[in-house]
Amino acid sequence: MTPAQDRRHISALIDEATAAGARPTAACAALGLSLRTLQRWRDPAGGGREDPRPCAECPAPPNRLTEAERDRIVDTCNSPPFASLPPSQIVPKLADEGVYIASESSMYRVLRERGQNHRRGRARRPGRSRPPASFQAKGPCQVWSWDITWLPGPIAGMFFYLYLIVDIFSRKIVGWEVHERETAEFAARVLERAVRAERCLTSPPVLHADNGSPMKGATMKVTMERLGVIASFSRPRVSNDNPFSEALFRTCKYTPRWPTRGFATIDEARAWVMDFVRWYNTGHRHSAIRFVTPDQRHRGEEHALLAERHRVYQLARAAHPERWSGQTRNWQPIGSVWLNPERPDAGRKGHGAADALPHQAGGGGPMAGPAEQAA
Repeated sequence: MTPAQDRRHISALIDEATAAGARPTAACAALGLSLRTLQRWRDPAGGGREDPRPCAECPAPPNRLTEAERDRIVDTCNSPPFASLPPSQIVPKLADEGVYIASESSMYRVLRERGQNHRRGRARRPGRSRPPASFQAKGPCQVWSWDITWLPGPIAGMFFYLYLIVDIFSRKIVGWEVHERETAEFAARVLERAVRAERCLTSPPVLHADNGSPMKGATMKVTMERLGVIASFSRPRVSNDNPFSEALFRTCKYTPRWPTRGFATIDEARAWVMDFVRWYNTGHRHSAIRFVTPDQRHRGEEHALLAERHRVYQLARAAHPERWSGQTRNWQPIGSVWLNPERPDAGRKGHGAADALPHQAGGGGPMAGPAEQAA
């Protein structure tokens, strides 16, 4: 409702406009009013009176708590037996004692009015979890991810420990060892050997890991500082922050050559892992890097390989254009790779993702079947 003072001011402006020759309808339209509204405002029967609703005296509802009852609620909630309890606990405890003061919602409302609607006792508001560290790898030996997984031993409950470091840009396994224990000393040794083998002492990578004790041990920290490696850690109890290592472990344990009955000795486990690493780096065509091997991408050979694949598809399309309803399969290199990117857009979902678009299968062609989903 427009206040009476504003009505009188608007009416005076319209009178001034009409005195200057303007039509009342046009003057009202310029102010966003209709002529009928102006006539209603000028009605002597009450059009210019003040709105009485803000000043109206409303009777108190019959169920309203008195000040004495409100004070009793506050005194009860602050008394020693209930000082650390919320109203949801106070109300049933009072009911067990045969006492009813007010409902739970009334207690919350009164405490909020008195500025006491906060966490009671030693409880504190849970803090927001920090976002995971985000890193971009534009080439090999820039961002590494590592973790430890169990390898089954000869008997139930006995395990060997596989230490494994993977380059997130090329997916190449750059360091690994198998031991009988899980220690920071072994982890530091694997890291130092990987850095020296990849010859990145002058430009050490970022090393991402979870929050296990070997990852944060004193020996591991000293080694990383000495080598200049930048440490990055996942959030506690969030496995998705270390997706590259987790995905690699799944590929390792779901390969058809995986020994379902375990390894008889640690030497047998080391020999098996050596063969797996050789196959993974040089023979496994990885779906996340356009189905080239990690070793090929690590050495920069993917551009020539993918260009040749594109040429083959273009020749196949030229030979039988009627079999292709759209573009040929996308064989462009994927570009840089992100670890836990900050932007959750279509190309970077939640954790590690590449800058490139998803695989594009050629439409309708004989070689344009569904995109492979293998790891």
